[in-house]
This record gives sequence, structure tokens and C-alpha cells, in this order.
Amino acid sequence: MRAPSLLFIAFLNLSACCAPTPLSTTDPNWRELTDGSHLEGWQMAGPGNFVIEDNSLMATGGMGLLWYSNESFEDFELSLEWKVASAANNSGVFVRFPNPGDDPWVAVNKGYEIQICDTAAEKHNTGSVYSFKAPSAIPTKPVGEWNIMIIQVVGQEYVVKVNGTEVCRYTGDRSTEGFVGLQNHDDESPVRYRNIRARAIN
Repeated sequence: MRAPSLLFIAFLNLSACCAPTPLSTTDPNWRELTDGSHLEGWQMAGPGNFVIEDNSLMATGGMGLLWYSNESFEDFELSLEWKVASAANNSGVFVRFPNPGDDPWVAVNKGYEIQICDTAAEKHNTGSVYSFKAPSAIPTKPVGEWNIMIIQVVGQEYVVKVNGTEVCRYTGDRSTEGFVGLQNHDDESPVRYRNIRARAIN
């Protein structure tokens, strides 16, 4: 058997360090909100919907809001996977908004949206705190591949990581407690989500 070349070994090491690290399924501090196969604890506000397809939640219609109504969050981390069917697909992850009832604009106006849209500009691009802070990079994967986003919220500090890279850090001034949710933006944005988890930061 030939010994592997140093170049090949270096390639393997580089590939391992650059790949996003999935969350440990055995970490007891992470709590699953949905793995994508169910909507237990979730409610829809506004038009459109999220449908379960291929063990993921797919956005349809809009503009609406799918929000987790079982619990509100203070200082916490939210982790999820998403993928798009086109780079122009538009969606977002909302954090720390009050009970919206049937009005998705409550999340827009009272919480913060972490944007998903690779073709938007500056403060509206993937990883931005929508309309407030642009991302420093957009390390998303090719269309059709799953991405990992982690949002850390402590006090008024918001940190966004995409595929292991910190892309945005923002100091806010809105509520320090609220719900989390997903945006279904329009008929042309069938963004999919799965493995949505949260853990408190004490």
C-alpha cells in the first residue's frame, strides 16, 4: 500500500476544518423545537403556510409568520438548517417579538429578523439583521445544499453565524424577551427549514 501524499493529507485536514460542524445530538442543553417532521407547538400568523415535505418545513405563499408559541426566550442561542431553491429566494428568522396573534408584521416591527436572501443588497442580505446591520460575509453553500445558522442573543447583543463563520454582530434596543419564528415571504420562495433547536444562556 502506498503511503498517502502530504498534499492529500493537507487537503483532508483543510476540508475537515472548513466544513460546518453539526450540533451534537447528545448535548442536553439544546432542545429541539422541530426536526422538520412536525409542527407541534408552532402557529401560523398571516397568509401562506409552511408544509411538511421530505422531513423539512417548506415556506409557501406569504407574507406570513410561523412562530413557536410554546415558549418565549430571553438570553439564548437558536440553531437551524435551511436551504433555498434559488439564490433569490427570500425568507428570514425572527427573534424576540411579542405574541403576534394573526399579524406577522408584529415580528417585523417589534422583534429582529435575520435575513435569508443571497441576492439582496447590504442590510437585506443573508445573515444581516434586516434593515439594521449588513453581514460582513455571505458564506452560504450552493443552491440546493443545507446551511447552518446560529443566532446568539444576550442582553442587547445579537451575533449571527452562517456555516461556522460569524457574519454579523449588532447591538439592539428592542425587547429582551420574545418568541422565535420563520418567515414565508412569497410564492416564489420555497425556502426549507429543519433541525430547529434552542438553548438558554445563563
